Amino acid sequence: MIVYQCEDSLESILTAVYLAYEEKRDHRDTRISIGEQPFLFSEEYEVRADEEKALKVMRTLRQRFGEEDFLRLCYALTTTEEEKGQAVYQTIVKGLTYKTKPGHLFDALSDPFVYQAFALSRRAGNEVHHLIGFVRFQEWKGGILYGKIGPENNILPYLMEHFADRLPGESFILQDVNRKIAGLHPARREERQWYLASAEQIDEAVLDRILSDREREMAALFRYFCKNIAIKERKNLKLQQNLLPLRFQEYMTEFDKNR
Repeated sequence: MIVYQCEDSLESILTAVYLAYEEKRDHRDTRISIGEQPFLFSEEYEVRADEEKALKVMRTLRQRFGEEDFLRLCYALTTTEEEKGQAVYQTIVKGLTYKTKPGHLFDALSDPFVYQAFALSRRAGNEVHHLIGFVRFQEWKGGILYGKIGPENNILPYLMEHFADRLPGESFILQDVNRKIAGLHPARREERQWYLASAEQIDEAVLDRILSDREREMAALFRYFCKNIAIKERKNLKLQQNLLPLRFQEYMTEFDKNR
């Protein structure tokens, strides 16, 4: 067995896919591994992410499977599942081998790898969908918007794509507190231009002090509105948590009890 040991990143995994085809490996006896234990009687190769190779694979996947299925593959690779690399790799192999038409890559759910990739993609996709609606931005002095999230999956880039498209005239920062990274979007620049940066040095105490007066007033009014519009006799916390899990509530203005 040939095993490609990858970093937990889209670029590294797609580089491994490129190498598997370039080196004409037997796909039935090849594995893409991320942090898994060594395999007995296997030849292991450490993969370093190569942007050029990864981009070539991306172009091929877009052309052969369409934008929607390509995005699903990307979503699957944002999860924390160790076997995601192999699931996505074998799904790609199946699609290329059988010349699957765009939009039909995940039709063969009877295949265990296709089903696993589909399930992982749906998990991450659902989280992206939820956070698009649940993200709350706060206004700093100077007009910069700041939002904070704690997602299970590494989906910050896909949220940044969404908000950069919706808020092109705003300077905003969206921080992933679990991975200590942040997306930065400057206003009035090229369309959808944004950057990823380390958020290791962000001080939560400082952030609270630089909120604008208008933000404090509007946040207080919003919490008052949410509290008083509720019908006490119909309060149902279990249903609320099903529709809005606690991990999302932690970063939402209307559930902030500290102010």
